[in-house]
Amino acid sequence: DLQICQHRAPTCCTRKMEESYQAAVRRERTQSIQALNFELKYMIVGHITAFQEAFESLLRFAENRTSSLFETAYRPMAKEAAEPVKELFTDISLYILGAETTVESAVLRFFDSLFPLVYSRLINPGITDLSEDYTECLRLTRQDINPFGHYSKNMVTELSKSLWASRMLSQALSLGIEVINTTEHAALTKECSKALVKMQYCPHCQGLTLIRPCVGYCLNVMRGCLASVSELDAQWREYISTLEYLTNEMAASHDVEIALTGIWNSINEAILHAQLNGPQLSATVDKVCGQPKQQEGNLSSDNIVPVKEATADTQTFVMAHASLNNRRREFINYMKRSRTFYASIAERLCDGDLVMRDSSTCWNGEDVV
Repeated sequence: DLQICQHRAPTCCTRKMEESYQAAVRRERTQSIQALNFELKYMIVGHITAFQEAFESLLRFAENRTSSLFETAYRPMAKEAAEPVKELFTDISLYILGAETTVESAVLRFFDSLFPLVYSRLINPGITDLSEDYTECLRLTRQDINPFGHYSKNMVTELSKSLWASRMLSQALSLGIEVINTTEHAALTKECSKALVKMQYCPHCQGLTLIRPCVGYCLNVMRGCLASVSELDAQWREYISTLEYLTNEMAASHDVEIALTGIWNSINEAILHAQLNGPQLSATVDKVCGQPKQQEGNLSSDNIVPVKEATADTQTFVMAHASLNNRRREFINYMKRSRTFYASIAERLCDGDLVMRDSSTCWNGEDVV
């Protein structure tokens, strides 16, 4: 009553053994594909981790540099500015990781929060009553009177250009892992598992436990079994090309490291612009929001403090920058070598111990030849 290993000669197999063999080939096929995938998956996961670590290091560096700008040059508002600064860098981090947000909304939200502080602590330091309504009015007015000039828009443009490729790369790497995991668990058809049993285990039914499949026979069976997986070849090649394009974009002129570490300078220029245009801004705000309470004898003194580059640990930045660049190069070189991964998967599975290579006798599915 054998269904797969039918043979004219006497056999030591039963129907139950055939079922066990089918379970075995399914398990072995999954394990052998997992083994092939392991190095590729390890490289992608490793790069995701390295990319995120280096990026977080750069973000922390840029955030510390921005915080120290307020502490050294704009001390009257440093404490209150800490929260908007933190929010800005959290939003940037979430954007890179694929959250439904934009660089523009993060930057403009930051400047909306910054304007009430600049207005009440630097332009009109005599203001004593900064009610919620008045603060909200200042936030909304910021969008109309544009107190920070072109600096806020420039910051949006620069960051959007440089962070876009990082966001896309982060999403592309996650997609790569998803594809590999899916191919590992692609279901075997009944025809495929029968063909694998015939190739690997039917010789055992005749006591031929040491004989192995012929190379050509193995390739035919594996190509048939993996037809759906090997169809990914064209898309996988395109995927590798996209990864290469994104890593080149990141290393090009819109360098993410330079853009992030330049945030403090953009903010400084924006604040200086607002201070220089203080009288005009005050006149417009008074018309729109009304006049707030002020202390006797306006404290408005020359609050413009020329700021030098905020002192920070530049060594950390240089190391993170170099580390990110080196890892990009290593990673993309490895991925380029894996272009034919799905096209050659049958050949790789038929390599090694599965087939007879150095012997004149092998199993062709029916007999020893």
